Amino acid sequence: MPYSYVTNPNHAVSLRGTVILSNDDVVAAINFCNHALRTLDEQTRQFDINIFEAMGMRNLSGIVGEYFGKSIQRFSHDSLHSNLHQDGYPDLLLTYTQEQKDYFSTLYTVANGKKYPRDKALFSPYLYGGLEVKATCGSTPPASRVPKPLIGEQRITLVNSFDWKAHHRETNNLLGIFWDFLDEVPTIVACFYRNDLAIDDWGRIVHPTDGGGRTTSVSIMAKTGIKKMCDGWIAVIDRPEYIEAFSHSKWIGYRVK
Repeated sequence: MPYSYVTNPNHAVSLRGTVILSNDDVVAAINFCNHALRTLDEQTRQFDINIFEAMGMRNLSGIVGEYFGKSIQRFSHDSLHSNLHQDGYPDLLLTYTQEQKDYFSTLYTVANGKKYPRDKALFSPYLYGGLEVKATCGSTPPASRVPKPLIGEQRITLVNSFDWKAHHRETNNLLGIFWDFLDEVPTIVACFYRNDLAIDDWGRIVHPTDGGGRTTSVSIMAKTGIKKMCDGWIAVIDRPEYIEAFSHSKWIGYRVK
């Protein structure tokens, strides 16, 4: 059964003054994504595999974000298309107008039912822009203070902060999702959107060091960016523990229901 979500009547996913996705579209995409993740769990458990433990927390947010991006495309009424290049920018390309659709159709060739991008430069950046999609499950206190929740354990009562990360500080038009484990399955519990993020809403870029843990450069969203994103909340799951958690003054700042 799909989850119920409280939506924001004063905010939607818009670009350049045009609403690209209604809040109902976003909720439909969230539930489609949640269903896909539950199905993945059910199918792999038949082989005595916990797929989420196999992925590990480091990879899970990326997978949830990918599933959500594909789900958003499905419910975008052909207004968005996943970037065809794995290193392209942004994640979802704007194909809202006929002009944009016509242009996008020139960027790839089709063989065996697959779309092959002609040139990475055409997809990074894409001429008409679009939306970035990023996922987070928040941070919990250090293990020296509180035992870290295991994969599959609900995290919300322990989360003390959350943010999103990017490879550069120009990231804008951001659909940010927050996910948690419900019934041991990754589940999107909130979605936020802003189209006015600025460079200063992102922290300085941290570059990988020799022998370090990071494999790519990363910028962590600053407090100003988090505040903007929370002010632009789109949907929050209709469960008291999440409505209460996100009402914290440093996040949404009020109870959405």
